[in-house]
Amino acid sequence: MHYQFCQQVKIVDMDDEIISEVLFEHGEFETAALSIGSSVLIHQLGLREFSVVYDRREGKIARYQVADIEIDLITQPVVTRVYLEPVKLIVGQHDIGEMA
Repeated sequence: MHYQFCQQVKIVDMDDEIISEVLFEHGEFETAALSIGSSVLIHQLGLREFSVVYDRREGKIARYQVADIEIDLITQPVVTRVYLEPVKLIVGQHDIGEMA
């Protein structure tokens, strides 16, 4: 099946004050049928300044659970979105810096 993977990301400062919340789109993938509670492996998320990006450094793989599956019957073609469990990134602790 064809899925669009998304994840709610809360960006906070060191005092746990919310700076922003974004819906990070991992992209569209063709995969076997999924259900809520399934797990997916994907690159860990990090921050480059205040932008959410993949942390592609070696060993930075994360396992996220599927929190919800939404089927949008209004749009054509039908879109199936998979929402992964939300994450919190702390400015200063999850910065990955510049990478080539």
